[in-house]
Amino acid sequence: MSTLNRRTVLGLTVAGLGSLLFARHAVAAQPAVDVARSPGCGCCGAWIGHMRAEGFTVRDRLTDDLAPLKSRLGVPADLQSCHTAMVDGYVIEGHVPAREVRRLLAERPSATGLAVPGMPMGSPGMETGGAADPYEVLLFGAERQSVFARY
Repeated sequence: MSTLNRRTVLGLTVAGLGSLLFARHAVAAQPAVDVARSPGCGCCGAWIGHMRAEGFTVRDRLTDDLAPLKSRLGVPADLQSCHTAMVDGYVIEGHVPAREVRRLLAERPSATGLAVPGMPMGSPGMETGGAADPYEVLLFGAERQSVFARY
């Protein structure tokens, strides 16, 4: 069995630090998420906390009337939820997990964005400690929608 010399240990340490710095930079390089929400909605604030905990920078904009924004961004009425976000040209409607936002940004499908209709229990921002409801993350566009993920 061979022993590691000082140069080998130093090389491994530098390589490991480089990997950590690269991973940290990759998280920091994520585009900012711009969220529009009603001032009194606590679950929206909890979703923002989820996104921040997952490494996203979030800009929080309070508004009393989200309907014109949702309409302008092309969010169908049946997919609407309590808050609407934009990230790198995509619409994120409702309690979409950060993992699916990252996947959307990596895959870059031709779509308007992702939506979790309503406010399903157990989705990010809607954790209550009770039983979680099954829900779907939908990829939507002007003329189509499909299941992007199931939880």
